[in-house]
Amino acid sequence: MDHPNLPGAYRAIAGRLGRRPALRFKQHGLFHDVSWDEYRRRADRAAAGLIGLGIGPGDSVAILSENRHEWPVADIAILSAGAVNVPLHAPLSAAQVEYQLRHSRSKAVFVSNQAQADKVLASLDTLPDLRFLIAFDPIRVDDRLPVLPWEGLMHRGAKDAEATAEVLRRESKLGPDDLATIIYTSGTTGNPKGVMLSHGNLLSNAEMCGVLLETGPVEVQLSWLPFSHIYARTCDHYATALVGATLCLAESMDTIIADFQAVGATRMNSVPRFYDKVWASVEHLTPEDRAGRLRAVFGPTLRMLTSGGAPLPLPVAEGFAEAGITLLEGYGQTESSPVITYSGPGAQKLGSVGRAIPGVEIKIADDGEILTRGPHVMLGYWDDPEATKAAIVDGWLHTGDVGTIDQDGYLRITDRKKDLIITSCGKNIAPALLERLLTDDPYIDQAIVHGDRKPFVSALIVPNFAALSATAAELGCPIDVEDDIIRSGPIRDFFAERVDRIMEAVSQPERVRAFLLLGRPLRVEAGELTATLKVRRREILRSYEGRLEALYARVPVFADPPL
Repeated sequence: MDHPNLPGAYRAIAGRLGRRPALRFKQHGLFHDVSWDEYRRRADRAAAGLIGLGIGPGDSVAILSENRHEWPVADIAILSAGAVNVPLHAPLSAAQVEYQLRHSRSKAVFVSNQAQADKVLASLDTLPDLRFLIAFDPIRVDDRLPVLPWEGLMHRGAKDAEATAEVLRRESKLGPDDLATIIYTSGTTGNPKGVMLSHGNLLSNAEMCGVLLETGPVEVQLSWLPFSHIYARTCDHYATALVGATLCLAESMDTIIADFQAVGATRMNSVPRFYDKVWASVEHLTPEDRAGRLRAVFGPTLRMLTSGGAPLPLPVAEGFAEAGITLLEGYGQTESSPVITYSGPGAQKLGSVGRAIPGVEIKIADDGEILTRGPHVMLGYWDDPEATKAAIVDGWLHTGDVGTIDQDGYLRITDRKKDLIITSCGKNIAPALLERLLTDDPYIDQAIVHGDRKPFVSALIVPNFAALSATAAELGCPIDVEDDIIRSGPIRDFFAERVDRIMEAVSQPERVRAFLLLGRPLRVEAGELTATLKVRRREILRSYEGRLEALYARVPVFADPPL
């Protein structure tokens, strides 16, 4: 693309594709299309509306909304106005919303509905920079802050000739180094950090994804991951648009498969948790029946699936490959826009996350940390020069992940550097390895390993509740849950036997020797999962810290395991 900024690229695509569908979304039970012409017209009107309301170049404008067709249009409108998009994750609490709006000094915020608006309105006294709110759905007007409907914003822009001309002037001045977005990471301790990504960061990454994955205008991409996260923002929203493909929005997480078939999708980006669930539904079948059922799940139009955001379990990758379904794994993070490596079609090594995408360098530091350099590396952290200095050294982004690169250039992730467990007997243990071993068991859905500075390793285990119910019936044992923990003796014994067998694959000091069996699934609303269903291990361990600590008092340690 010969464009220095994202809205300019979108304008060129819209001019070329005109009436072809850009977006497809479900409303009142039916899928509706938004053409490229209409997409661009709405974005221009909304951009002019923002300018008319006083939004200047470089001002921060937030979006607090679940995925819906207005989200990407509002994003391009913000960028066309020369402003900076600050996407807020929809599940955030009011306190988290307040911090990110205040820290980013956002001048305006788009919200989806009353519930999201209430999070903003609850903290108006501490948001001196906030000037107005735009609502996609009708909400109650608040005398303390001007509130405009989405349609009203576009109507204002359509009537303001001067602001409409200003949109083109501002857009033409945007260069690849100009700030496009501030995305707040979940943060492992303290407040989240605002990752600053430029137009060049996002354009270069989206372009390379389209090239590597051989995406073209005939593609129909289903999208369900939150646009507030960089994975969907770059790989669904931007990469799809740059090749003129049609982006279809799933109605909800519960309708992904039905929506995939309904729109005749050819591809989808997702996270390992989704593929793990699909695999669990067919794993019990014979290999032949399993392959046929997997292909039937997605329908005849499927061409390619990709996985990112967390490690893809090897049995799942192997199962999809044996079924003849292309499931490609990649690796990245918010600070790298996000893609660092990808497994392209015909260039896949199961168990790896692929090779560096074109224009991107990777190397392994002396301590095993993965470093990367190139046009994808963030500008830095918003208002945090010290954190920026620690993260980017001599142009190399320190990812905080540990891995290896083989002789063919394929990267394998072995752990998070900061998640390494060092037991009280001095043994370094990678929890990700143990967690993958545990979750490969059909009776274990999720596992979080614990044991830093402890005499042995323990774990919090979330059962596969469908499998557990059948087993409990066979054992003639009720599933007794007290304070979130399963207390039934026969069920605990059943899992203890399975954990012991699983742990035979690792050395004595690495073995999980005690565990808590959680009596419910992990939940997004409890802060235990991110919006993309990744486990927030530190938050979970903090919640169960006291009960995990009690395990060490109850389980006798006769001798430290040999190193």
